[in-house]
Amino acid sequence: MLTILGFTMIATFLVLIMLKKMSPIAALVLIPALFCVFVGKGAKLGDYVIDGVTSLAPTAAMLMFAIVYFGVMIDVGLFDPIVRGILKFCKADPLRIVVGTAVLAAIVSLDGDGSTTFMITVSAMYPLYKRLKMSLVVMTGVAAMANGVMNTLPWGGPTARAATALKLDASDIFVPMIPALAVGLLGVLALSYVLGRRERKRLGVLTLDEVLEPETETVLVGAGAGASGDRDGAVAKQAARAGGSGSGTDADLPEADDDFQGLDPNRATLRPKLYWFNALLTVTLLTAMIMEWLPIPVLFLLGAALALTVNFPHMPDQKARLGAHAENVLNVSGMVFAAAVFTGVLQGTGMVDHMSKWLVSNIPDGMGPHMALVTGVLSIPLTYFMSNDGFYFGVLPVLAEAGQAHGVSSLEIARASLVGQPLHMSSPLVPAVYVLVGMAKVEFGDHTRFVVKWAALTSLVVLGAGILFGII
Repeated sequence: MLTILGFTMIATFLVLIMLKKMSPIAALVLIPALFCVFVGKGAKLGDYVIDGVTSLAPTAAMLMFAIVYFGVMIDVGLFDPIVRGILKFCKADPLRIVVGTAVLAAIVSLDGDGSTTFMITVSAMYPLYKRLKMSLVVMTGVAAMANGVMNTLPWGGPTARAATALKLDASDIFVPMIPALAVGLLGVLALSYVLGRRERKRLGVLTLDEVLEPETETVLVGAGAGASGDRDGAVAKQAARAGGSGSGTDADLPEADDDFQGLDPNRATLRPKLYWFNALLTVTLLTAMIMEWLPIPVLFLLGAALALTVNFPHMPDQKARLGAHAENVLNVSGMVFAAAVFTGVLQGTGMVDHMSKWLVSNIPDGMGPHMALVTGVLSIPLTYFMSNDGFYFGVLPVLAEAGQAHGVSSLEIARASLVGQPLHMSSPLVPAVYVLVGMAKVEFGDHTRFVVKWAALTSLVVLGAGILFGII
């Protein structure tokens, strides 16, 4: 009964948000609460929610201060050179822009944190997509898939969980998987090329001069006055100016390039004299994350406080920066705490345990010698419908035990368990995905409808490459 209710609860949630009948926050709270009553454990709902909130509170804190930190770094101009470099590559070609999104997301994913990846990628690419009227779900989908492949890095989470659950060395799991993961990343780039060609066919290709020409003059006139440092305000002003007239000259293009990216080159929040301090602070912060010198929430709390203090020593300026990023902070942290209700009920009622046992028990005996393949296939839906902790600490040991009974090593099972990560990164139980859709101003249901089929295909590509190379 709990198995049926668990799958029904997840399906109900997905259907309602994809049909836009409920907002994700409302669905994450109300649907599990209702099913908790159906299960007959309504009296324990409070305990389940508190347990869920307690387990996700560090994640929520990390996201809150990470958004503030990277928001400040964007404000002060740390990523302006990256943005300009992307512009030079992408120009105004939708195909290049989509491929550039995948490349940027993959590179930034080296830090091992999905939220960081999405904040930097969306901040850099969102103005391009908006200005050219490109599909924003293409941006979120490509970024999520690229990050999903890279999320398998030993410091990214899944590999470490698999190693811990099966008492293996993380490097023994990850290093042999590199060729298969590389094929998966190439698959994401190939898919980005296909999606980019589709966007190019739909929109056509403009030269950068053609895109900028209608508003170059107004940009130059308002450059000094628009120095509020509010990136959303700058984008809004661009939209309002879209009907303006004027003709640009070659000399005007450098400044217009920056405005095209939604980053005002004359904004008051720029701190060029502190560029190398901010770069060093960011590198140190990411290094500390990878080396695990301190818990990630603590690192971002300290980093945000230091960044604000050094770059904006005056209290009114600090309050202005916090206010500028408050909407993103509230949206994301609210979504995380709402997700805590969902996960708390799933785990507290025992639905997750019953779902995983049912799936494992229904594996045919003849598939025993192929448990690595079975694990790879199961990891695609299971890591989408449950948290990584639930899958790697609850389901994976059972799969590994079944595999060992048929002569399949735990290492093969562990490697196969990484296959589902490209889809996992778009799971409603992953807090980082709310950073992605929130900053991109995309409905979670729209993102889900678009990305599920492509992410599942990417996971199958990784699995196929692993089998072909004899890794799995």
